[in-house]
Amino acid sequence: MSSVARALAAATQRLREAGIERARAEARILLARASGLPREALLGAGAFTLDPETRARFEALVARRASREPMAYVLGRRAFWTLELDVAPGVLVPRPETETLVEAALEAFPQRDSPLRVLDLGTGSGCLLAAVLSEFPKAFGVGVDRCPRALALARANLEKLGLAARAALLCADWGRALVGRFALVVCNPPYVASSELARLDPEVARFEPRAALDGGPDGLDAYRALLPDLPRLLAPEGIVCLEVGAGQAERVRALAESRGFAVTPRADLAGIPRCLVLRRAPSG
Repeated sequence: MSSVARALAAATQRLREAGIERARAEARILLARASGLPREALLGAGAFTLDPETRARFEALVARRASREPMAYVLGRRAFWTLELDVAPGVLVPRPETETLVEAALEAFPQRDSPLRVLDLGTGSGCLLAAVLSEFPKAFGVGVDRCPRALALARANLEKLGLAARAALLCADWGRALVGRFALVVCNPPYVASSELARLDPEVARFEPRAALDGGPDGLDAYRALLPDLPRLLAPEGIVCLEVGAGQAERVRALAESRGFAVTPRADLAGIPRCLVLRRAPSG
């Protein structure tokens, strides 16, 4: 048997030695998961003992996190926008900066009861599609991904959130298999240059799917692949909300303008241009 205080101290030390900055806080989160108790309940429980089953669960979770497995994978969930999503190895973990695309969509379509047709290219966990559908109760969305594991997770998230009746999922390569037009297209494509992958944080480089990260030699391969389909898929007054990496906005903007789009950048909370809003350029 071990006291809560002793178990937390040992876990904190192990996580700290693994290079995790918020080691104490993460140890508490993992103990809360292992014990089923809220973190607040653990604050004054230092002298209490852990039963063997709880301790074993806790140590297993700590071992996973000490290997630098992302906390989202260890816990099996991640908050995104106003939602709590399931996450799993093999599918990209939703990032806070991607919420910039949702903000851009809400600004472009202030009428929340609009019956929008929404397309999410590279849907992954379904985070963007779920967030948009949660904000537009009359919208219908299509999520596209070429990874069956991602589509299964997106389906589970949509069902859990009560959004599955307003969504369809398709295994395909970007927009090539689609017909019809959409008022809103959202997309967070792979945009890390291949040579930069090994320099990412261990959580990303070792555990997250390379296909969801690798944007080719200059990071722009996915944009070159998906942009040609957007003019035929976008409704006349529609918009595309396209995520870009730090320092990529101008290069992606040039690619989009060459396809006949007017482009407006939108910064994330760190002030980095993170979302490009594409509209059909005025004719003439």
